[in-house]
Amino acid sequence: MKRQARDLPDDLAARLAARVRTGEFAPGARLPSERDLSAEYAVSRPVVREAMSHLKAAGLVEARAGSGVYVTANVEARAFRLHPVDLEQDASLSQVMELLMAIEVAAARSAAIHRTETDLKHIRRELLGMEYAIASDRLGDEEDFAFHQAIVAATHNPYFVSLCSHLEYGARRVIRAARSNTRCHMSGMQDAVQSEHRAIYDAIAASDAEGAARAAGVHLQKAVKRLQKDRDIGA
Repeated sequence: MKRQARDLPDDLAARLAARVRTGEFAPGARLPSERDLSAEYAVSRPVVREAMSHLKAAGLVEARAGSGVYVTANVEARAFRLHPVDLEQDASLSQVMELLMAIEVAAARSAAIHRTETDLKHIRRELLGMEYAIASDRLGDEEDFAFHQAIVAATHNPYFVSLCSHLEYGARRVIRAARSNTRCHMSGMQDAVQSEHRAIYDAIAASDAEGAARAAGVHLQKAVKRLQKDRDIGA
């Protein structure tokens, strides 16, 4: 299957991150230029720039004005990151979803308490964006991610926002896999998935903190089951 263009920055970020972690790009080393990376990996320069933004958010690299991009001097001390998730391994999937569940449930609870009307409009806009994507026969993974990010923003807690920014790459990959699997093998479940999102929104709109937490937990638990079911189908 041909890779979607939106996957390319994530793929490139993962490949470069692996080279950093194996020591091929040592702490303090300068990374190849944007032009050289574009040529080496046969991708556009905008793809390289987006991949670099992922690495910066993960704390693996830092930009120096007029000099280039360098591997962070002390990667292990400065970079909190989500290690690559092997969706084929129960333990890896279970562990990352346990982490995401703890964050998403707490964020939904906090958002229900602290959200403003403007926040609620943003969350609803992303919810409607997912519905439009489904109606247009698109995956809707970007809209899904934006929906959950809007909830995080509604907490008005900079620590939630910062942590979720660090987890962005890994979380997006899991969300993309979940939605792709649902679309390919369980297309009839798309409405159910959207109902789960609406339940989260409705609880936040009603300022029902515990209801929002429960709805977020149910959504993530079912997402894990969908991923596992799809893997069993493909086995």
